[in-house]
Amino acid sequence: MVEGETIELGDVIMNKNLSVLREYMKQQGLDAVIVPTNDPHFSEYVAAHFKCREWLTGFTGSAGTAVVTHAAAALFTDSRYFLQAEQQLANSGFELKKEGLPESESIPAYLKSRVGEGRVGVDGKLYAVAAFGVLKRDLEPLNLVTVDDPFAKIWSDRPPMPGDKAFLMSDELAGATVTEKLRALKSKLKPDENSIYVISALDEVAWLLNLRGNDVAFTPVNIACAVVDLDADSVHLFINPGKLGVEEARALQKQNVAEHTYGDFELHLETLATGKNVIFNGNRTSVSTQKTAEKTCRKIVVEDGLFGAITVLKAAKNKAEVAGIRRAMIADGVAWVKFWRWLEENIESGEVTEISAAERLRAFRAECPDFLGESFSPIVGYKAHGAIVHYSPTPKSSIKLGCDTFILIDTGAQYRYGTTDITRTLHLGTPSEQEETDYTLVLQGHIRLAMAIFPYGTRGAQLDMLARQPLMQNYMTYLHGTGHGVGHCLCVHEGPQNIRLNENPTVLEENMLTSCEPGLYRPEQYGIRIENLLMTVPAEENEFGKFMKFEALTLCPIDTNAVDTRMLTWQEILYLNTYNVDVYRALVPYLDGDDKAFLHLKTNMV
Repeated sequence: MVEGETIELGDVIMNKNLSVLREYMKQQGLDAVIVPTNDPHFSEYVAAHFKCREWLTGFTGSAGTAVVTHAAAALFTDSRYFLQAEQQLANSGFELKKEGLPESESIPAYLKSRVGEGRVGVDGKLYAVAAFGVLKRDLEPLNLVTVDDPFAKIWSDRPPMPGDKAFLMSDELAGATVTEKLRALKSKLKPDENSIYVISALDEVAWLLNLRGNDVAFTPVNIACAVVDLDADSVHLFINPGKLGVEEARALQKQNVAEHTYGDFELHLETLATGKNVIFNGNRTSVSTQKTAEKTCRKIVVEDGLFGAITVLKAAKNKAEVAGIRRAMIADGVAWVKFWRWLEENIESGEVTEISAAERLRAFRAECPDFLGESFSPIVGYKAHGAIVHYSPTPKSSIKLGCDTFILIDTGAQYRYGTTDITRTLHLGTPSEQEETDYTLVLQGHIRLAMAIFPYGTRGAQLDMLARQPLMQNYMTYLHGTGHGVGHCLCVHEGPQNIRLNENPTVLEENMLTSCEPGLYRPEQYGIRIENLLMTVPAEENEFGKFMKFEALTLCPIDTNAVDTRMLTWQEILYLNTYNVDVYRALVPYLDGDDKAFLHLKTNMV
């Protein structure tokens, strides 16, 4: 899945909520308030309890910042959401500010022109230390101040905090105990004595404690945070009461994990930080947490880099995690073959829609007893909808599928032992010459990256052009990244590695799982994207150094209906045929009858 969110058209609200916020501003002596799309953990997806910006504006996209003064209000968002925001902001009291355009007005410029030298409030729990520092500098001479959560006072029917039970991932599936992970963390940090490590990111807490949950859409995590005592090799877990069962609580206690109430985090942190060095990542820790620690700590130590130590540690999967991911790919591939066959058999009925196709694929995945849910909102785009990179069908937008052009299907799943993300673009009719050319260029870019052999120490930005070159040679490209990291029964988008044009200092290490998803989008016509998940593995080590390569873990045939083999080199044809044959061999033991015959048909050599 391309990083980002989907388009979902929600109901427009009037400006009642905006009026309530402005009354709060008067009471607090604030001239403006900024409301980001964040939770206190800076998650990609946020629980309903934290969708404050959505409640305020009526805009449901996952990226955007609301800015409110006593006389004006605006929603700042990027190009993925311009159309959606225009529709949802109608009659809301908010004007749309389009980010990323040459003429675009920044948030600081917007406020300076409307407020002058007043006080601008932000919820200190919703701004990371690094982001707060940049905003404070850019807003001068305005005075940026932190406030307690305004919506705790003004959002009367606010959804409660999630209450689903947490569950432990077995040490066998995780590949390491909490104690072993604490040892690795300590080795990575190399802390001074008398140090504690603050963890706010939900996926980092989940990885460290082998703890999973269902508090956030598409990501099996719990709303929780943790403080690691690096001298005592113990952990203080802050989570809502009742989320841990008796067995889970006992298992964690045996590994030096003490349970506390989530809402008491800052109260306990003030005590835990007394006389200590407090270490955290400035991009994933709130300014509120920093201010609490500063009251009693000896010294604040902010980690270098965009990501913290745990994100770096969990990016390179261990043997058990790799085995689990392979297992997840089999389950996913079986579901995909059944779905593909169902789609071909039912497409001519005229009753299959973008939504019903997504629902059927989910149903096939759910046949696996270890299926936990989807890893992101499914993208099923037919005709022009396929050209909208982050499109996701809704009851209002969903259309019937047909055979006259491409159907782009980008979906993923969470299993107890792994996370998947796959895109296939299918043409169930007779492709035109342009369609064949476009599809083959995208496929060629996918194969060239997947076939890459590169010296150890290579970064994703150094490989990105391999996927783009076939398109660029024809004066075409795509604007999204080529690849993102994927978690182990965790976030479908995770760092620190990626493959994109933007420079990223992270080296592609052994057992990092990264997507490969070049695409091509013709507005008002169709979109094409082909995505597999690739594992970085050793290739060879000799007198010239250590070389790495990719292994494709995704197990689903690549559709060859629209391939023009005349455009491919013999090496690319060999890769395509070998990949599809490998898929057949991996999946055929798990299929019967017509499904097995269908898989054989789809993996025939070109």
